[in-house]
Amino acid sequence: MAATRSPIFNVMERAARKAARSLVHDFGEVENLQVSRKGPADFVSTADLQAERILRAELEKARSNYGFLMEESGESAGGDGRHRWLVDPLDGTTNFLHSIPHFCISIALQRDAEIVAGLIYDPLRDEMFFAEKGIGAFVNDRRLRVSARREIADAVIATGIPFRERGDHPSYLKMLAAVMGATAGVRRFGAAALDLAYVAAGRFDGFFEIGLSPWDIAAGLLIVREAGGFAGEIDGGRDELKSGNVLVGNTALYEPLGRLLRGAGSPASAAKTG
Repeated sequence: MAATRSPIFNVMERAARKAARSLVHDFGEVENLQVSRKGPADFVSTADLQAERILRAELEKARSNYGFLMEESGESAGGDGRHRWLVDPLDGTTNFLHSIPHFCISIALQRDAEIVAGLIYDPLRDEMFFAEKGIGAFVNDRRLRVSARREIADAVIATGIPFRERGDHPSYLKMLAAVMGATAGVRRFGAAALDLAYVAAGRFDGFFEIGLSPWDIAAGLLIVREAGGFAGEIDGGRDELKSGNVLVGNTALYEPLGRLLRGAGSPASAAKTG
């Protein structure tokens, strides 16, 4: 990834790799981890907390005046007032705690309310997805491009599905049924950041989910756009980082997928997913 080894990439990569070593160790000892419940089916483990501490320490060491928005510890202002890191130390916690080998670290850098760099690292596959605004998107040493599929009937679409008492299940099932009936398949892997990275890599042709948090999607949205894809809200808006109402796709399928979802029901009523 020589073309992308900017100072910011180096900072993010070092932090991600150090935290990943801790996560991989804990993944091998998952039955011994202390786990608490944040919500109906939201868990936080000592692995999440330790990874977040490592990421914060490493990022602060390199950029001491930047702020943070982190999944577990929340928001803290930075001294320069312009930059902040958006960090998910373990996207796919439920997978992790069930020994399902599909999870990642997500780090994004926001400058003056705009995401300018994003990194998603899958430590078990050693795949590091990265983008900087205006420079392009990469996985390890390979340039990323979204898929070239043009027919929705040939598309594979990723999503997240509401669980337990979270979200309007009937409304969401209408959207899911519409996509199931029109595409080659739907996948639900349980890590939104990796779903976005996989759209950027052309593995998925699109992705939709409701009720996501900024740290889930900030890095992935930039990576998709820098790989040539489109991103916005399912209802057609352009404030997806704030609303968490996310639709992404390649250039040919983004609009047809959006029309299909909007025709099936109200995205807002289907929130919130996991």
